[in-house]
Amino acid sequence: MHILFVCSGNVCRSVIAERLTRAYAVDRRTAELTAESAGTHALVGYPIEPRAAAVIEGLGGETGRFRARRVSAEMMRRADLVLAMTEAQRDRVSALAAGSSVKSFTLTEASRIATVTGADTVARLDAYREPDGTAGTPGIPDPVGLSEAAFVGAGDRIAEALFPLLTILTARRAGDLTGTYQRYT
Repeated sequence: MHILFVCSGNVCRSVIAERLTRAYAVDRRTAELTAESAGTHALVGYPIEPRAAAVIEGLGGETGRFRARRVSAEMMRRADLVLAMTEAQRDRVSALAAGSSVKSFTLTEASRIATVTGADTVARLDAYREPDGTAGTPGIPDPVGLSEAAFVGAGDRIAEALFPLLTILTARRAGDLTGTYQRYT
């Protein structure tokens, strides 16, 4: 499964989620789980924001070789699952490529659906989506320009939504229907 994470500038939230997903895949030896990130208004070419890099490293991720990128229709087509940090970002990127809306969610929306219903595929996540199209959960606020504590809070919220979701989405593939990811819980 290839996941595309999307935020605004692609120097904070989406890259935190991308790098934590990569760490999860390495730790779980799940080669079929891959991730990338991009921004709707990306600071193209910029590195990870230093306070976001500290959060990534503190949660066990790696920060090297990163440059911010703007989300594209090709990225949307390539992704099996698209996870945005806010509803507005989800709605904006799902319009980039035909058929993308069924695989585009906010991170917190997908996590809520998976943990409440047990939905373990993108099709099942889509089947349990709110009928009115709302996420049903608050997004992850942008910490840029705020305190170090705001970055830590954003990282914690991403991890709290991300790891249970990844565990559910990868459990069938790994044959572990009841396991949890201990390192990050």
